[in-house]
This record gives sequence, C-alpha cells and structure tokens, in this order.
Amino acid sequence: MPAHQRPGQPRRQTTVLRIATMNVLSPSHAHWPVRRPLLKECLSRLEADVYALQEIDAAGTHDAAAELIGPGYHIVRHTRTAPDGTGAVIASRWPIVVLQELDLDVSSRTSADSWYSTVIAEIHAPAPWGTFLMVHHKPVWQLGYERERELQAVATAGAVERLLDSANRHVIIAGDFDAAPDSASIRFWTGLQSLEGISVAYQDSWTVKHQDEPGHTFSPHNILVRNGDMPLDSGRRIDYIMNRCGIHGPSLAVAQCRRIAEPDAARQPSDHYGLCTDYQIPARPVGTPPI
Repeated sequence: MPAHQRPGQPRRQTTVLRIATMNVLSPSHAHWPVRRPLLKECLSRLEADVYALQEIDAAGTHDAAAELIGPGYHIVRHTRTAPDGTGAVIASRWPIVVLQELDLDVSSRTSADSWYSTVIAEIHAPAPWGTFLMVHHKPVWQLGYERERELQAVATAGAVERLLDSANRHVIIAGDFDAAPDSASIRFWTGLQSLEGISVAYQDSWTVKHQDEPGHTFSPHNILVRNGDMPLDSGRRIDYIMNRCGIHGPSLAVAQCRRIAEPDAARQPSDHYGLCTDYQIPARPVGTPPI
C-alpha cells in the first residue's frame, strides 16, 4: 500500500512522541460543510506526529486527511472502504510502511461491514524513538457484537506478536474500538483477561493519567450524539491509545493524555471526542535492575 508524501515542513521541536486518534464522523452526516473547518482547526493545531482517523473520505484522489491535518505527512489509507468511500487512514510525519492489513471478517455478522479493518504499519522515526509499530484498529461498532470485537482483538494482537518476533521496539495501537473499558475486548487489550487461549498487555494512556475518570469519548453531552442514531446513549469511553507492555511494563511513559474537541462546546466537529497522547522515553527503562 503506497504512502502519499506531502511537501515537508519543519517538525515542531519537542521531546515527546504525540499520537492522536479521532473518528471524524462520515462527511455524509451532520452538515459536513459546517463541521469540516471545525475538524481542521482542532486536528491541525495538535501537530501530532501520527494521526489515526476513522470515518474519513478514504476513496478516490481527494486527500481528505491532508486537508484536515495540514501538509508534511505521509498518508496511508486502509484499502477497505464503505460504498460511500468512508474508511480510515494513518498519517505520519515520518516514512511509513504498511506491514499487514487485516480485514476483520470474523463471523457472518461482520462480513457485510466492508470497511472495518486493522492496519499494522512500521513508522521510521528518528532517534530516540527509532522504528516502531503503529497499529490502527477499527472493529465493528454494533451493540451486542462484543463477541466479534473479541475475535477481532485476538486476530490483531496475534498478528502484531508474529510481526514482532524477538524485535525490541515500541508498539502503539490507536483507534475507535467501539467498546467500553470494562468490555471483554478492552480487558483483553489491557491484560486483565485472556481470550481464545492467548493474552497480551497494553497500557491505556487515559487510565494512566486520569485513573477512574470516565473520559467519555461518545457522550450525550455532544449535540451530534443527541441528534444522531443513538440519542439514548448514556456515554462511553470507546476511543483509545495504548502502548504494548513487555513482562515488566510499557516501553514508553505517558506524559499527557487529553480529549480532542471541547466536550461542552456548542458546536461539535464530530460525534466522537478524539484522544491525544504524548509519550516520552522513560528515564530508566522498565526491567532494568534497581538502583
């Protein structure tokens, strides 16, 4: 899958690795001409190093991601899109190579959901980050489909482990997981339970910085949720940025995690609040002997 390189621009000077994810809500919904400049403002000002965007126009020659986040990014699209062109993209400041794309068709109930997929990409970042894996995961959204999300999580986690082999590098997974923190699929990702006979552990960046704060990313406080297809939803945190853990813990330290778009704003760019996480290299890597 080729990456589309945009003209370069000076990278912001920072000691952090900034990752952002947001479901921008399909352009066919909720007055796109009004929402588009709001999205552009809230996404481009982040100056993230890597973006994972869902429900974006990912078909044809128009580069919707570049329009929203600005120039200077290598952009790859998930190859699977909905009939209207809706899909997902990863945008990186640094060269990006797609290693694998999973279609996530895990049951008869998911075969029609043509754009749901996971892309596992290799980001060729400079020191101190080095080459790391960026996993953009988009499972099914439907209530009552947690069994499918479990199988999709297991398929994605297994693919990552096979690609890693014995390589010692950072792995970040991000996206709209459409599952609350206490669901089986998220408990699997965060190492609280096994599924299908396997287990992994990823550190949830929101929990690290906010502990038990709910941090809903899909909320009735958002007017686009109240006016959308799920007006009775009581609020859930369903968007995540996570870092893979080894046996002693994560390889990166979470410096900050915050929601994208103000939850109480009168005008909303999407029915989701996105997430932005700043990572740092820990002063002392996990697993090193005590001082």
